[in-house]
Formats: sequence, C-alpha cells, structure tokens
Amino acid sequence: MREKISIFIVSTSSGSPVKQITASKTVARYVGCVLAVCIVLFGYILFDYTILKIKNIKGKYIEQQAEIQNQRKQIQGFAEEITSLKTKLLALNKFESQIRFIANIEKSDESEDLFGVGGSIPEDLDTRVPLTAKHNSLLREMHEQVKQLHQASTIQNEKLNALYNHFKEQRSLLASTPAIRPIRASEKTKGTIWWPTSKFGYRKSRFTGLREFHQGYDLATKVGTPIVATANGVITFAGPKGNWGNIVIIDHGHGLMTSYAHCDKVLKRNGEKVKRGDTIALVGDTGRSTGSHVHYEVHLNGVPVNPEEYILN
Repeated sequence: MREKISIFIVSTSSGSPVKQITASKTVARYVGCVLAVCIVLFGYILFDYTILKIKNIKGKYIEQQAEIQNQRKQIQGFAEEITSLKTKLLALNKFESQIRFIANIEKSDESEDLFGVGGSIPEDLDTRVPLTAKHNSLLREMHEQVKQLHQASTIQNEKLNALYNHFKEQRSLLASTPAIRPIRASEKTKGTIWWPTSKFGYRKSRFTGLREFHQGYDLATKVGTPIVATANGVITFAGPKGNWGNIVIIDHGHGLMTSYAHCDKVLKRNGEKVKRGDTIALVGDTGRSTGSHVHYEVHLNGVPVNPEEYILN
C-alpha cells in the first residue's frame, strides 16, 4: 500500500468539522516542486523588475543631473553676455562723450549718468561658479543687472537722441547760413570777371554826394550772369521794388535773411523753396543803379551785417 500524507484543516468557527486532505507522497512532492519553482520564478521576476526600476531611476537621475549642468552652463553663458552688453554700453557711452568733447557740446544740467544720478557701474558677474554648485546667487545678480542695463540703455538712448537732434539742428543751421558768393559764371558768361564796387559800411553816395551807410555788398559783372541763393531758404519776395529794381528776398530761418537787388530777370516765385547754389535771378541794371551788378545784403534778426563775413568761397 502506498504511503499517503494527510493534511488536516481546522476551522476557527465553532461547530465546524475538521477537514482532512489526503494525498500520496508522490503528488505531495510534485506539488511541492511546482510551488518551489513558482516561488523561485516569482523571486527572479521581482528581482529583475527591481534591477530595471533601479536602472531607470538611475538613468533619469543622470539625465536630470546632465540637464541641470547644461542649464547652469546656459546661465553662465547668459551672465557672460550680460557682462559683454554692459561693456558695449559703456563703450557707446564713452564714444558719445568723445563726440560731445570734439563738438564742444556740454552736457545739460539735467543729464543723468548712465546708471542713474550718482549710480556706480555694476561689477562684472562671477561666472566661475562650479557646475555642481547652486546658481541662485548668480541668478539674483543677473536679474538685478538686467534691470540696471535696461535703465542704462534707456538713458543712453535719450542722450544719443539729444545728440542727434543737436547735430540735426546744426546741420539745418549750417545749410541755412549764407556761405558763398551770390554770383557764378554760366556757359553764356563763362570767364566773366566780377569785382566788388561797393562794400558794407559808410560811403559817399554816387547820387547825392552825401555820406551814407551802405548795407550791402555790390558785385559788378556782365548782365545775364546767374545770381544764386547763398543758403537754403524760402523766397519771401520776388519782383520789382522801387529803387531796388527787380529784387529777390530769401528767408533762411534762424533769423537770417538775404536780398539780391537790381536783377535783370527774376527766375523764382514767392513761397518757392531754394537750396544753396540754385539760380534765382540774372544780374541786371534795374532800379537805382549805375551799372550792371548785384546788390547783396545779409540781415541777422532784422539787423544788416557785413555780407563778406558770410562768403567762404
């Protein structure tokens, strides 16, 4: 008779009979082996899962550390760019100061320093922080310097705009300032000789013989010689005017006006804009005149001034 193994199962509930399970030793061994294999297999699967989980966590940790170091490198790169921008801004400010010095343009009393009134130049950012260390302090300094650079760039922009407007105004003033002789040779009058017949100041009148003040500068030359505008401006009068004969008057702005009298022919109209060198009339002998010439006057704020001081050619 085969040996058997009995297993008794006792219930904790009252009144329940004891259950008995009987199996042969061969079956018991088989079941034990199956259970042992299942336990080993489950243990192997659990171990392998744990190893994979650890590797995954370790891989993610390594990736995160690499990403953190990459971000810190970028932070250091941005810090270097901030320092570079500050250097360029300071160089631009120095260049603006040099232009002001060369052009002898003083700063206005309200002019601010680049980093505010009394503001000091921020120190260069320290980008030598190890990649393994936290960059919180560097980030705070970067934010602060970005605010300072924004303020400084706004101030520099205002200063450069003021400088540009100054030169723009000076350019307009120079273009509107009489600077050349009011006549030039043309193809028709090429080789024409001109000469001054009466300068600015007191003289004896050719008509009355009395001492009088001559407010202009007379240049004698052939009839038909072109008369040119000596600066940019607007024609305020063009036509006959008493003893002046045919006359052209130009308003150059900035309190400057010029007039060209005794013209043979006027070539411009009232309100017309002209530029320096534009032909506005032809030399003639109209009005109260003793020969063909142009009577040229320069007025500053309504007062006649010596035209010779405004002739550079």
